[in-house]
Amino acid sequence: MSDEQQSAEATEEEPRHELTPEERARRERALEQITQLGDPVLRTTAVPINEFGGDLVALGAHMVALMDDAIGVGLAAPQIGRPIRLFVFREDGDGPARAVANPVVEPITDELDVLEEGCLSIVGVHVPVERPVAVRLRGKNLDGTDIDEEVHGFTARVIQHENDHLDGVLILERTTPEARRAALKELHAQRAAAEPAGEPSA
Repeated sequence: MSDEQQSAEATEEEPRHELTPEERARRERALEQITQLGDPVLRTTAVPINEFGGDLVALGAHMVALMDDAIGVGLAAPQIGRPIRLFVFREDGDGPARAVANPVVEPITDELDVLEEGCLSIVGVHVPVERPVAVRLRGKNLDGTDIDEEVHGFTARVIQHENDHLDGVLILERTTPEARRAALKELHAQRAAAEPAGEPSA
């Protein structure tokens, strides 16, 4: 996910500052490794993780590095083509990086708010998404130890966004019909602009 005004990629994607040429190049390389809208893995229900430790720790570290290079604040395993129940995020957008395996996310309040969210798998699009402002997060650390805590505010939004990825749900399903139509129109325009001149679209 990315965040511009701590508007949630709340959210997975979007630089908060003007990128240097080096940062821009690093981000572009990272985005090339992140699955984009249209890839079936993004619509897949991820499977639980049964083995913890070495390989999973290495995968988590890789995901954090990719998230940071892409200038995001969260990343789920399906976004790198791995349909397993794992996501990483940075607390408050720029705090410590964390990884959660087999998460269970439950609202603990009826209070909702609406923020613009972006996604590293739907680059360049932001849509309004309504979510609970606080959740209970349960799951496992990468060494298999338990997680059980309450999370509030921006981080709660990021966690909900990433958890959606594990169930094959994208922000386009969480927004209003009007915002969804506008987002799809923008994506179509982006793809048309990226096609080489004179070549028919498939």
